[in-house]
Amino acid sequence: MWAGTWRVGGVLAVSRAFGDKLLKQYVVADPEIKEEVVDSSLEFLILASDGLWDVVTNEEAVAMVKPIVDSQEAAKKLLVEATRRGSADNITCVVVRFLDQQPPAAATNRSPAPVAPGK
Repeated sequence: MWAGTWRVGGVLAVSRAFGDKLLKQYVVADPEIKEEVVDSSLEFLILASDGLWDVVTNEEAVAMVKPIVDSQEAAKKLLVEATRRGSADNITCVVVRFLDQQPPAAATNRSPAPVAPGK
């Protein structure tokens, strides 16, 4: 049923209902699998729970993550934004970068890491 987002029995988001014995009659745990080629055109992947997707669209998430090179900082940006928008569900985000993008040190506000001699 629709309750602001799709819910099983009006209670649980579908992804959380797989392990709930009382809701097994409504949920089939056969995964939908899609294969994607990871090539130079793929910049990043956002893996996130309903807590993000309930309040942030795919397009918004991509726009927020795209300019942030550090994956951990990008995930944190998504978490903060979902919280700011009042997400009522748990929020989990992982951002995986596929391209080696190294901005100038000034752009990240961090100094380059020291390198040991001979490395």
